[in-house]
Amino acid sequence: MKTTNRLLIIGFLLFIGSISLLHVTTEDRAFSASENRVLAQFPDFSWDKFLSGKFMKEFETYLSDQFVMKDFWTDLKAATEKVALKKENNGVYFGKDGYLFERFPEPGQQLIANTEHLNDFADKLQNTTVYVMVAPTSIALYPDKLPKYAYTAHQLTAITAIRDQLDKSIHWIDVYQPLKEAKDQSIYYKTDHHWTTNGAFIAYQAAAQAMGIEPYTNDAFTIQTVSKDFFGTYDAKANDFTTKPDEIDVFLPKFDVTYSVEFGDDTPAMNSLYEWDSLNTRDQYALFLNGNHGKTIVHSSINNGRKLLVVKDSYAHALVPFLANHFEEIHLIDLRYTHEDLARYMAQEGIQDVLVLYNIATFANDPNLIWLPQ
Repeated sequence: MKTTNRLLIIGFLLFIGSISLLHVTTEDRAFSASENRVLAQFPDFSWDKFLSGKFMKEFETYLSDQFVMKDFWTDLKAATEKVALKKENNGVYFGKDGYLFERFPEPGQQLIANTEHLNDFADKLQNTTVYVMVAPTSIALYPDKLPKYAYTAHQLTAITAIRDQLDKSIHWIDVYQPLKEAKDQSIYYKTDHHWTTNGAFIAYQAAAQAMGIEPYTNDAFTIQTVSKDFFGTYDAKANDFTTKPDEIDVFLPKFDVTYSVEFGDDTPAMNSLYEWDSLNTRDQYALFLNGNHGKTIVHSSINNGRKLLVVKDSYAHALVPFLANHFEEIHLIDLRYTHEDLARYMAQEGIQDVLVLYNIATFANDPNLIWLPQ
C-alpha cells in the first residue's frame, strides 16, 4: 500500500511539474479559434491592483485562458460528460437530432430596465417611427428536443412582457409566431445561437409587413449553400465530439441591385454584403456583414431616399441583407461597441425609421441598452 501511495504521489508531482514547465516554456496565445474569442494576457502589475485584489482576479483569468493544452483538456472533459450520459456541458444541453441548446435563465431586473430604456429612447425621438423585434432562440421552439428534465425559462413569457411594457407609440413586430409556424424548416443552426438565413428571411417578411413594405418571396433569390462545415458558438462551449456541422446558405437576388458596406472603424469597406474570407475561419457567421462592429453602414442602389437605423445584436446580420433591398441606407449600431448619441446621429443622417432587433437572451441580459436613450 505504501509503495502504491508513493507511486501515486510521484506520478502526481511529475504531472504537476510537467504542466508547470510547459506553461513556462509555451508561448501565450492571443486568440482561441475553438472558442472564437480573444484570450487574456498576463496582467500588468501595480501595488494598487494587488492590494485591491484586481491583479489576482486578472491573473486567475489569465491562467484559465492560457492553461497548457486547454483545448485538449476541455475536449476530454466534454467527452467524459458525454460518455457518462450527462445532459449538458458548460451550460449547453445535448439535444436530440444533433441540436445543442443554451439554457435560458429566468430574466431579472435587466429585462425590465432595458424595456424602460426603449421607452425613453422612443420618447426622445420626434417624427420617427420605432419598430421593435425580439426574437426567440432555438430552445424556445424545440422543447421536444431537450434532454429529460432540462430546465429553461419560458421565452414567450419574457417576450410578451417586453411587448406589454412598451409605449403604444412603438410598433411591435411579432416574429415568434411566424418562426413557430416554420419550425419544421431549418430556421436555427444546430450548433450556433443564431437563426439560419432561412430563419432570418421569415423574420424579414414579418418586419417588411409591419413597415408597410412589400417583401420579396424566396423565388426572387437564388439560394446557395456556401459552407457545409460551420460549427457555431454552442459547439464551442459544449465541445461535443459527436456534433455534426451546420450548413450556411445565402440568398442572392435575381433582380438588379448593388451594395456597398462601410464601417465606423478601420475595417476596409466592402462591395458586398458578405465577407467571404470568413468562411475560412472558425467564426463563419462573420460572413454576414463582416461580423460585429460598433457602426456598419449598408448602401444599396435602391435610390428611394429611405434610411433605416438598426440598433441590434448579431441576429441582425443575416436579416439586414434582405432589408437592404428596400432602403437606400441602413445604419447598424451595436451598443456594445459604441455609445453614440443616436437621436443626434439620426438627425444628422436624415434617418426617420428605427428597428431595434435583439434575440431575447441578449435583450434580457445586456447592460449596454442603457446607452440607447443617452
